[in-house]
Amino acid sequence: MIRNPQIKRIIRKNKAPAMKESTQKEKVLKSVRDALVHSLGAPFEDVDLDSRVVHQPDPGALDIAFAESFTRANGRFVFCADMTELSEGLRTLLDERLINEVWCGEDFFRGLLGESGIRCGSEAENLASSQAAVTGCEVLVARTGSVVLSSRQGGGRRAYIMPPLHIVVASTRQLVPDIQDAFRFIDRKYENDRPSMLSFVTGPSRTADIEKKLVLGAHGPGELFVFLVDTGGGQA
Repeated sequence: MIRNPQIKRIIRKNKAPAMKESTQKEKVLKSVRDALVHSLGAPFEDVDLDSRVVHQPDPGALDIAFAESFTRANGRFVFCADMTELSEGLRTLLDERLINEVWCGEDFFRGLLGESGIRCGSEAENLASSQAAVTGCEVLVARTGSVVLSSRQGGGRRAYIMPPLHIVVASTRQLVPDIQDAFRFIDRKYENDRPSMLSFVTGPSRTADIEKKLVLGAHGPGELFVFLVDTGGGQA
């Protein structure tokens, strides 16, 4: 025990101040920890937190809802009544763009393109120089006009990032109303073993970072086409 009053005054004078929170990050983390420890109940227990808060498209017209949302996002939509119209539409588009060969990493679509007289390649080293890529998709979201792609598809992510023109072929069976329905669709397809990557693509690549002007094709395809084939039998 220190009995000298003068020494006590010196110790109190030179005592180090309490450590302060040095960064804003520490303050935020402290607030999060406090909120987790002293959580509050919902102030309004009768509020419905499960119902959807946005307008849902008509289940009988998901193709129309998707087309409207997709075109608002600068996408190009083509409806095909059958596979014959699909083949004709693809040939017409490629002829207009003077594209003689496309890149395709999925066996089914390579066979379809070959039957339509469209040359296609699948070599990874040629993807960067390809003018167009043709892929399928996992599902189409009608409300947002989004195309959902995954790592399980042939070609992976590169197929819809590198070529300047991306052509998606889908069927009406792949249409769902909203994003929650898209995840349920994928879970049913893969039995809850989702692909390691899902991408929701809404229109062509674009940015407004440069002088707040919209620029298409800034870091991906400048054009995105969806050819939707009516396969009958209702929608997902």
